[in-house]
Amino acid sequence: MRLITHLRTGSETINYGRDIFGGIVVGLVSIPISMGYAQIAGLPPVYGLYGSLLPIIIFGLMTTSRQFVVGVDAMPAVIAGTMLSQMGVGPGSEEALILVPFMTLLTAVWFFVLYLLKAGRIVKYVSTPVMGGFISGVGFTIILMQIPKLFGGMAGTGEVIELLTNIVIQSDRFHLISFILGLGTVLIILLCKKLIPKVPMTVIMMLAGAVLQIIFHLDRYGVKLMAEVAPGLPKLILPGYVFTASGLPVFALTGIKSFWDSLPDLIMQSLGIAAVIMAQTLLASGNYARKYQDDLDNNAELLAYGAMNLASAFLGACPINGSVSRSGIADSQGVRSQLMSVSAGLIMLIVLLFGTPFIGYLPVPVLTGIVITALIGILELKLERKLWHMGRNEWIVFMLAFFGVMFLGTLYGIVIGVVLSFGETAIRSVSPPTAFVGRIPGHGNFYSLKRNSAARPIRNTVIYRFSGNLFFANIEFFCSEIEGGIKEDTHQVVVDARGIGSVDMTAVGRLVQLYISLRERGILFYLTEHDGSLNDQLRSLGGSMLIEEGAVRRTITLALRDAGLEKPYELENTGEQDMSATSGIRLNDAENAVEAEERLSEFEWVFGDEADERMEALARGVADELAFSGADGKELEEKVLDEEGIRTSWGLLGRFDEDEFWDLLEIRLEELKAGGRISSETTSRIERHIERRRRFGQKKLSLINPGAIHLLNKHEKVIRNYIKHKHPNEYETFLKMRKEQKTDDKH
Repeated sequence: MRLITHLRTGSETINYGRDIFGGIVVGLVSIPISMGYAQIAGLPPVYGLYGSLLPIIIFGLMTTSRQFVVGVDAMPAVIAGTMLSQMGVGPGSEEALILVPFMTLLTAVWFFVLYLLKAGRIVKYVSTPVMGGFISGVGFTIILMQIPKLFGGMAGTGEVIELLTNIVIQSDRFHLISFILGLGTVLIILLCKKLIPKVPMTVIMMLAGAVLQIIFHLDRYGVKLMAEVAPGLPKLILPGYVFTASGLPVFALTGIKSFWDSLPDLIMQSLGIAAVIMAQTLLASGNYARKYQDDLDNNAELLAYGAMNLASAFLGACPINGSVSRSGIADSQGVRSQLMSVSAGLIMLIVLLFGTPFIGYLPVPVLTGIVITALIGILELKLERKLWHMGRNEWIVFMLAFFGVMFLGTLYGIVIGVVLSFGETAIRSVSPPTAFVGRIPGHGNFYSLKRNSAARPIRNTVIYRFSGNLFFANIEFFCSEIEGGIKEDTHQVVVDARGIGSVDMTAVGRLVQLYISLRERGILFYLTEHDGSLNDQLRSLGGSMLIEEGAVRRTITLALRDAGLEKPYELENTGEQDMSATSGIRLNDAENAVEAEERLSEFEWVFGDEADERMEALARGVADELAFSGADGKELEEKVLDEEGIRTSWGLLGRFDEDEFWDLLEIRLEELKAGGRISSETTSRIERHIERRRRFGQKKLSLINPGAIHLLNKHEKVIRNYIKHKHPNEYETFLKMRKEQKTDDKH
């Protein structure tokens, strides 16, 4: 059971007494709320109490939420009552007693379907401003429903226009004593919440209302009291059936003349009820889960909603929903486990058996004031103020969700919320954060030129950081910003693409166009710092040119190295150098980490599973060219090597890739020698040169970062194992040749 799990593994010690007391408060407050909404659903008031018994306990045992409360609530009750009206079924009639539980059963079935479809994930697409606006809209709507009951009127239904109209209409029934009791209850509870927050004023005010009735007989002065309820437990029914005198069930829905014509509407309305319950309850319970950093399993919640509505159907009650008002009361009592729900259900059991006479002493205005104070507590007023000061766009989203619920209802409010969440994401995606970056003298890494006054651009270089995915809607923004940053003396453009996780076909096509355009103007273009999966996307969407021609590099510094810029970089406008990375100065930890990382196998990062084949093809091409030209060692240096490493048709190789390249080049040279295409003398001369170049690269790497040598040795073992399996015939010759080279070097 979820309840037992909460009690055993909760992040804090459970205060059993506090949670049980919170359940007592919730159970008592549920009495007037449940009875009122049962009447709105077209059922006798006592069925509201039935729906607050077994369904609540089942939910408490199954839910993953620690303090959320469910019960007979406004929105499902309104939908059920409206459906009865459309079918011409009178409230409280025998037909209503048959139809409403059947709708509840259909709602439960829909929840089991939603559970199988894992529909709970939809809430993940609702942002915090949307969620806050939605919850506040629901809370304020229910407050408007309850306001007439503060001064002796009848509760309203519908959206904000209907509710405001009802308040005006009900003002003809204004009763001063009722208003004083109701408003006084609200003010006292709100004031005591600030001054003495641990005192359970909701229970005290409820008892105070009963005492006032006993002493002063408030009903004699026109104050409405709760309707009396006959004692006893509910009887189990079979939804849609009635039992004959002999105890046999008879399908009774066919006796309702409009049933078959209305069945499609019943099915769709029950889906609407399930959607309302799912969204309202998941959003509200998710709000509490985030507030207390609890884990909420949305899909498990759907199963709990289905089970509680199934129980409600067999008790003859209306659909059960998450109760925002009662959850606010539970939270105000410091509840931290569903021991509260179990306690609330047991309290309702005691009330039905022994306490029904007490219900008749409760003044409606006092109970309404208690409900309204709970609803005020769930309004996200702090979030609204925070959004107003921090980000007007998100504040607008909050208000749109709020008014969407107020004017269009919960169901359409859900749709608006999801649309707004996706719209907000789309807006952010179209214009994500960007920056042109440079170096701060004496520091590693790259910094925004706009946000760091000490940062300077590298001479002849544009480094542009883009923090979002690239797709059809923002690729032109991306290209125009880069074009705007290019100057007459720009030689290379480097994109810091660590924030780019995905691209679409339109974006890839435009990237290739930008690359070609810059190349024709003599400007190099690089994409760097991104995850290797982006390279796979570029290849599959038509951007192979960027891969094949070396326009993607693992890091910014490798891209700059390929463009001919080695540390220390010359900074623009100052004539000074970035002294953080000269060979004579010790690098800091961050710089060392970058230097070590960028010397990992870049080829593998670029080409993925094809890396070995690509490297072998590269080595084969160079070896064939050497055999064809008959180049000696000096020509080899001029053709393949420059001062810093191997420059190939793909670009300058990194330290690890260089080491792999030498091994594969030597294997290919042995193959060419065995085939008579290159002489033994030329092969030996080239191999000696390769060995010297290998040692030079290892020495340089050890100076930059000694820890990288260990990684290089591990990398060599992987490469040798690959060669052994791919070229078994040449492998032994390769090992013998390497041994001879080391012997010659000693002499």
